[in-house]
Amino acid sequence: MLRTALSLRLVLLVAALGTGIGALILLWQGMATTMHALAALYRGDDAKLVTAAVMGATDIFLFGIVLVIFTYAIMFGFVFKLPKQDRRKLRAWMRPTGMHELKTTLIGAILVYLTVDFATDWAELGHNIRWTLLVKPISILLLAAALRLFANEPSGEDDSSSDNGHNAAPPAAAPAAASAAPQG
Repeated sequence: MLRTALSLRLVLLVAALGTGIGALILLWQGMATTMHALAALYRGDDAKLVTAAVMGATDIFLFGIVLVIFTYAIMFGFVFKLPKQDRRKLRAWMRPTGMHELKTTLIGAILVYLTVDFATDWAELGHNIRWTLLVKPISILLLAAALRLFANEPSGEDDSSSDNGHNAAPPAAAPAAASAAPQG
């Protein structure tokens, strides 16, 4: 049983390494796209094309950042168990509370990607906009509504405290009752 659990951790480690390599590729591609935009600006190309290139590079950088977040989340959330004092030293985005948070982050990143992609297409096309371009903003609205519903759903995966409810903070009414006690 333990051997099976350890082999699954190895699979997650491979997934984390894959997302890390993917993040590096996207960050490299974002830099290349930014350099192309800089060269186009230097050549005096159309400002809309330069803007579209910069927006595209921003989109690529955002997805690279999301993959970095996923890499850290998988590594420190599912592969390696850090001691509590070391876990507290990590930034909040490096300590996921569960799969629900990762899924919400991914859907949010997809929304940002689609929004920037739509704006980039709009900037590139100028006045030659076709009605089929409206598919993206409609998709964005539907995904945003789904994310809103999904984000309000209780995750049930809160592993932020390992005491399983023991030594929990007193209910909210207890401090109020203590403050109402006569002071002597």
